[in-house]
Amino acid sequence: MSNQLSFQQVGSGQPLVILHGFTGSAEAMLPLAKCLSEERTIYLIDLPGHGQTGLLDDLSLHGFEETVRLLKDLLTHLDLEEVDLLGYSMGGRLALGFAVTYPETVNKLILVSSSPGLSDPNERRSRQRSDNDLADQIIEDGVENFVDSWMQQPLFASQQRLDPAILEEQRQQRLTNNAEGLAASLRGAGTGVQPSLWQSLDLVVADALLVVGEEDSKFRRIAMKMSAKFKESSISVIPDAGHAVHLENLPALNDATYSFLVEHQ
Repeated sequence: MSNQLSFQQVGSGQPLVILHGFTGSAEAMLPLAKCLSEERTIYLIDLPGHGQTGLLDDLSLHGFEETVRLLKDLLTHLDLEEVDLLGYSMGGRLALGFAVTYPETVNKLILVSSSPGLSDPNERRSRQRSDNDLADQIIEDGVENFVDSWMQQPLFASQQRLDPAILEEQRQQRLTNNAEGLAASLRGAGTGVQPSLWQSLDLVVADALLVVGEEDSKFRRIAMKMSAKFKESSISVIPDAGHAVHLENLPALNDATYSFLVEHQ
């Protein structure tokens, strides 16, 4: 264990940092990175509790704001003063937190199936209790039982039409995470404990692209509300996709991302 973020680097060009979702890893976002690697140097981050970063020595660093600072420390170490930033789901929440905290560092912001958190304090408290209970369940039941249950959520129902081999590959990738790391991630950076960013969206100076799956009605509604609060933003609705856009329609996500990056150079 350590207190640093692990990452993979592919491609060449202007820097693009990619943040994965809960139970994911840098490896899970590698197919998207490879699509974009001819035009960008991609930094695929393993967030705290996930992938090669795993469980940090200092558990407090699994917190939302602490993770944002760890990412800034990594970019400083890599001499990256300005980057494009893409985050999926949990990674999108963290990417948004980073863009709010360090607006001068982010040129372009791409949020895939993401939200600014919960604005209602009662909803946040309820969600935090649920997240903590889920963290306890992960420890008690183990990663395999949790992952199999997690993948059966209605949010991911549209993935069931994917090639079984792809689903199994994703399952195996999720199983490389450990129970303690996932639990620490939920307790520290889950939606319930995260500060609401709804009132801070106007602090983002980067152009923002909000990407949502056509079949993900919840996050389409969130994207519409978010778009009205950003200084500069657009929405890309990906057909034949639910929440996990990068799995369900990678070519369309790649096209939307590439077009946005090129148009806003």
